[in-house]
Amino acid sequence: MTRRGPWTTVKEEVRYGTPWIEVSHHEVIDPGGRPGIYGVVHFRNLAIGIVPLDEHLNTWIVGQYRYPIQAYSWEIPEGGGKRDIPAIESAKRELREEAGIEAERWTEILRMDLSNSASDEHAIIYVAQDLSFFPPEPDHNEQLELRKLPFEELYGMVMRAEVQDSLTVAAVMKVKLMLMEETLPL
Repeated sequence: MTRRGPWTTVKEEVRYGTPWIEVSHHEVIDPGGRPGIYGVVHFRNLAIGIVPLDEHLNTWIVGQYRYPIQAYSWEIPEGGGKRDIPAIESAKRELREEAGIEAERWTEILRMDLSNSASDEHAIIYVAQDLSFFPPEPDHNEQLELRKLPFEELYGMVMRAEVQDSLTVAAVMKVKLMLMEETLPL
């Protein structure tokens, strides 16, 4: 038995795994002392998101069909980063692959847990500035559409729930707050 805060894990068994996730079944004793079960989705990678901003406060978003939600989604450039390399390196790779953008200046703006009641997925989000442009190089399994728009337009899309991706919503709200408070170096 293993203690995890007020919980006791009696038994843990991996039930399913892919290169991206692992699902485990836990027999537990809950904080009230009753036996129960808990399912946990372990993410093998960090979630990485990037808000590219040019000197005119334009940004770029990526559109793609998302299989789990069966819908087309507009998002900031984002993807997975191996846990054993610095997150900033994964952010640079994702921005180059998905948007064809390289940046001279990077600012980490947010760390967040994406669904901590069922998974251990952790996200790190950056703002990328002083941009250079190249052809995108998406992965073989990505069919992406790239769109340039003013940051304020993206903020409006988030506020109208036209964009619902969690990394994008959190990143856009944080950047908007930083712009209002003048805490984001421009």
